[in-house]
Amino acid sequence: MHSNTLLHPLTLRRAEPADLPGVLTLLADTAEWLHSQGVRQWPRAGFGPERIEPLIEERVLFLLDDELRLLDPEEAAPPVATIALDGHADPEFWSRADDPSAGMYVHKLAIARPWSGSGLGDALLDWAGAHVHALGLRWLRLDCAKANLRLQEYYRSRGFRHLRTVDLPHRASGALFQRPTADAAITAFRDLTVPELVIV
Repeated sequence: MHSNTLLHPLTLRRAEPADLPGVLTLLADTAEWLHSQGVRQWPRAGFGPERIEPLIEERVLFLLDDELRLLDPEEAAPPVATIALDGHADPEFWSRADDPSAGMYVHKLAIARPWSGSGLGDALLDWAGAHVHALGLRWLRLDCAKANLRLQEYYRSRGFRHLRTVDLPHRASGALFQRPTADAAITAFRDLTVPELVIV
């Protein structure tokens, strides 16, 4: 784990409406970085509020906060990371044969650039898998950019299996991955979320 996580205690919580500007900024920064790497998975300017507000309203968007930044009321404290976890199986990707209700789906996983390489992506995926496991579901699933071979290799290294790639001309994403859920002890951050996630 990167030294940042030792020097800066982190807390995971559900996003609230007031968090929207910080989330949009983090996603826009991540999208710009992806574009600088030649990856077109997300819109270059990030996502509009109409794409993120429903995730907040449905209580399926989670944020990692740097607790030390939160102690200073004068300091803006954007999230260190975001992850959405829900039961929305994209119908263009996941078919009836996949048994879409047998798992939950990761979306909008983003780590602030100063925290890149800290292992927070790994920890958030482990957290997601543990929560889905606690709900009695078998799979943690996601889709990623068809052309982002580096990200696909990362998911493979984290125990995900590539199921197939759905090649739709109007979608940059389409590489489908899943891994079995498992109980996992998370030590990278304090978890303030409700033990049971809402399945939508």
